[in-house]
Amino acid sequence: MGVILGIIQVILGFLAMSAPLYAGVVVIFVVGFFAIAGGVVQMVFAFKAPSFGRGVLRFLLGGLMLLGGLAIEAHPLMGLATMTLMLAMYFIADGITRVVLAFDLRPEQGWGWLVVGGLVSLVLGILLWRQWPLSGAWAVGVLVGVNLMISGWQLIILGPVLEKAAQELAAETVPGASTPGGTAPAEPGAG
Repeated sequence: MGVILGIIQVILGFLAMSAPLYAGVVVIFVVGFFAIAGGVVQMVFAFKAPSFGRGVLRFLLGGLMLLGGLAIEAHPLMGLATMTLMLAMYFIADGITRVVLAFDLRPEQGWGWLVVGGLVSLVLGILLWRQWPLSGAWAVGVLVGVNLMISGWQLIILGPVLEKAAQELAAETVPGASTPGGTAPAEPGAG
């Protein structure tokens, strides 16, 4: 099953990278939907808050979340551009943090890889920032596509191994199931 899911993810990742604008818009619509749903849930649970002040605050935050979700659904390209700008800021902050951390770990083995990862993240963030808002047309879709492809390949490669490990674990933990040695575990008190 893991291999099949992996193949599906690789195909979806390829499609997302082939049409990054469409993939990005789909991601934005999903984000908008969850923002709307989360806003409605917050507003409903505001009436169950332990105090009036907390209830009002929860209701207002839920309303803000609902409005944000509706705005994303109404203007998905604007939402895509905003998400891309947030990604750029994240990558820049992540890159700086990794480089600083790497130099703190400097005598340790592998600290150089942390520098490399930080520099790649920093360059990606600057690239997105400098090409913004045009980078919004490709960034989210490409990143989602790459993530889907990597996750898919991991499932294809590790799927059989994980399924075998799960079967062995189930055989060890389920009473009456056979163990890898081929014999059923003894019943407690039997003998």
